[in-house]
Amino acid sequence: MNFFGFTLRKLRDKFAELDENPAKADIVYRGVYKDVARGFGGFGFAERTAVRLAELFSFELPEVVEKRESADAAKLLLKLKDGEFVETVLMRQCFGNCVCVSTQVGCNMGCKFCQSGQMKKRRNLDVDEIVGQVVAISREFSCKIDGVSVMGIGEPFDNFQNVADFISIMSEDKGLAIGRRHVTVSTCGIVPRIYEYAELEEPCSLAISLHAPNDDLRTSLMPINKKYPISEVLKAAEYYTQRTCHRVALEYILLDNVNDFDECAVQLAGLIGGRDFYVNLIPYNSTDVDFCKPDADKLANFCKILKEHGVIATKRREFGADLKAACGQLRADYGKDD
Repeated sequence: MNFFGFTLRKLRDKFAELDENPAKADIVYRGVYKDVARGFGGFGFAERTAVRLAELFSFELPEVVEKRESADAAKLLLKLKDGEFVETVLMRQCFGNCVCVSTQVGCNMGCKFCQSGQMKKRRNLDVDEIVGQVVAISREFSCKIDGVSVMGIGEPFDNFQNVADFISIMSEDKGLAIGRRHVTVSTCGIVPRIYEYAELEEPCSLAISLHAPNDDLRTSLMPINKKYPISEVLKAAEYYTQRTCHRVALEYILLDNVNDFDECAVQLAGLIGGRDFYVNLIPYNSTDVDFCKPDADKLANFCKILKEHGVIATKRREFGADLKAACGQLRADYGKDD
């Protein structure tokens, strides 16, 4: 059993099942996540207890195969226990260090502008493999983690329960204690899971990958829109805001001469109306697919139109494009040359 796959509640239950005092789970949890313990020694447990637990639990992390780093970002290529690969990214932001984690090997959503979507999903990541990305980044760069974005390879809500356990582990006070508003899960819009997410005991922040202001354009870019059109996605997002009192981020990648026209901005503003959403504008990052990044004037004008229509809009700061670590650039297929 991998320790990093257990929420604190599940670890207490496992200790009780092993006829160990569940309070020991709290001690170990704090020791591993806060004090960087790497085993069961040093907790004052009886030797037979420490030996027994060490035989049952491992603290194995994904293997770091490659590391790339720039001034404001870093990327790890990680090898998983079955030989598959994922990438995870560290972003050094003004508020602290944020990790962007992957949740699947490959992705079945097929978004046209996304490198990860060019490879079909091979499997979901286990909880320990998602948590392991955060721990590996923290150890590799000797840094405290202040925020997490679940926006790497894969569709998080296509791996729902494991992602729910992951965010519980991230926000646990006895663990990494990352505030839930500093953990953001991004989905392309799997509507039933948005409702389920809103009903979690303590859901984190939510971002919706929208990327188009009407169904025809969105369907051409994001096949998921055939099943869950914009109206249903935004209705579910509105339910989340009402249930949690958290504002939803609508992510919008600007593609030159595709979705960056003035009328697109006006349509997008009309979709939002007075709902508690804001728009996060993302300049396109180059991949193997045939799209281009709009110039800075187009981006500024798009943002200006949204604001003139009463929409809160921000431009996402660009991290890691020189490392191929930016939004949409992550890969899980290493049979091909970089």
